[in-house]
Parts: sequence; structure tokens; C-alpha cells
Amino acid sequence: QVQLQESGPGLVRPSQTLSLTCTVSGGSITTARSIWSWIHQSPEKGLEWMGAITYEATTYYNPSLKSRTSISRDTSKNQFTLQLNSVTSEDTAVYYCVRGADGGLSRYDYWGQGTQVTVSS
Repeated sequence: QVQLQESGPGLVRPSQTLSLTCTVSGGSITTARSIWSWIHQSPEKGLEWMGAITYEATTYYNPSLKSRTSISRDTSKNQFTLQLNSVTSEDTAVYYCVRGADGGLSRYDYWGQGTQVTVSS
């Protein structure tokens, strides 16, 4: 059973960088054809896919967030990380790390529990 767990600060100041880590257990982030995404959810925007990193470390980003987003990984720790720069109050949301179902970007078969991030001074 694959399990994902998000970690990171729950409060970020405006204009700073949001950084979250997803720790994966029960499976490897380098498993062939696997893809690992970050999504966030807010009452205003609903569920939004932010970006992903594949088992080969290829990255994909939502065009609307691409200029501020970076996803990387640490295979020794079986973790992947989200960085979102220049945050504003509009980035306040619950952030989830997920595994793409069938190696895709739009459906997910395993989810982390989610972590609330609030952007506020």
C-alpha cells in the first residue's frame, strides 16, 4: 500500500517561498511509469493541479503557476518537494501530494492527507 505524507510550515508570509515535502512509503518514486503531483484546493479555486515529477525526474507544470513553481526530488529519501515562490493570500489552500493513476496527470490513485497552508503576515 502506497502512502504519502506532506510536511512543511502551515504559515508563510506574503512574498516568501512556500516549501513542502512529500514522503512516500510502500512504493518508490522511481518505479517505472510513475508520476507524482502536487495539487491544491481552496474554496475560491477548487482543486487545481500544480505540477508533477516523473520517475525519470521529468517535470511538468501548470502554465498558470509555472513561473513560480519548482518540483524536485530526493531519491535517497523517497521524497519529492514543492517550492512556490512569491506567495500571496491567493495561495492559501490545502496542499496535497498524489500519485498519478496509470501514470497520468489528471487522475490520482493515492493521496496524502493534505496540509493546510495559510499565507498571512
